Amino acid sequence: MSARESTVPATGVVLAATPLGNIGDASPRLVEALRCADVIAAEDTRRTRQLAAALGVELEAKVVSNFDHNEKLRVDELIDAARDRMVLVVTDAGMPLVSDPGHVVVSAAHDAGVPVTCVPGPSAVTTALALSGLNVGHFIFDGFAPRKPGARRAWLESLKGQHRAVCFFESPHRIAATLADAADVLGGGRRAAVCRELTKTYEEVRRASLSELAEWAADGLRGEITVVIEGGEADSPDIDDLVERVRGRVSAGERLKDAVKNVARSHGVKSGELYDAALEARGES
Repeated sequence: MSARESTVPATGVVLAATPLGNIGDASPRLVEALRCADVIAAEDTRRTRQLAAALGVELEAKVVSNFDHNEKLRVDELIDAARDRMVLVVTDAGMPLVSDPGHVVVSAAHDAGVPVTCVPGPSAVTTALALSGLNVGHFIFDGFAPRKPGARRAWLESLKGQHRAVCFFESPHRIAATLADAADVLGGGRRAAVCRELTKTYEEVRRASLSELAEWAADGLRGEITVVIEGGEADSPDIDDLVERVRGRVSAGERLKDAVKNVARSHGVKSGELYDAALEARGES
């Protein structure tokens, strides 16, 4: 394939999503990137070589490990290489940076003026959201749920008034406890979906109330797990608190009308009502 026909750059940092489980989800651009890379920064070098072999790619690149505990030590080497060669960043499955290594390299590349691009593809987050059948038009992704019970319950408490759906990863050894805590803190009737082994032979998506899911998972589950919890009713904002936010913006130099507009928009209230409250607080009509 000539340089003109290539769909991946000859230099810079290239992020590439890899299959979650089904090898058929590998894109032609991923195959080309593996074939053309000069350096491959892999979360697990063995798994990357297995992926390349399964795709019929004979790697000519230098394959180096790049995982959570050595990313900072590896970054200078990778950025230097990316100035005149192509450095491909991959993880074991899915998109780099999404609760996987890659952030250190990408951040350093931007700071150094080294081009960064992406070969998009599979992601457990978007796959689980789509399969959940829940209202996920707006969502947040929180990575892995906190491991310790106290921290996990505090995290769940923060989701009580969250009107967006929340997506997160969980270990099969902790999923039962997490779902039980979620039912207790968020309410057993709140809907959720547990997505297990996405795109693999034993893929399973179970959608039910949190209390039903907690009971179902009580004896534990196997495989890689992604959870989606539907958003709750957002807490009604206190007008006095919003007026204080407006006053803070005005003190920082923002025009009153602009401050009101920005605060009202971010909290879903009518700007006219907030403007009147802000004037009243200033003693104006």
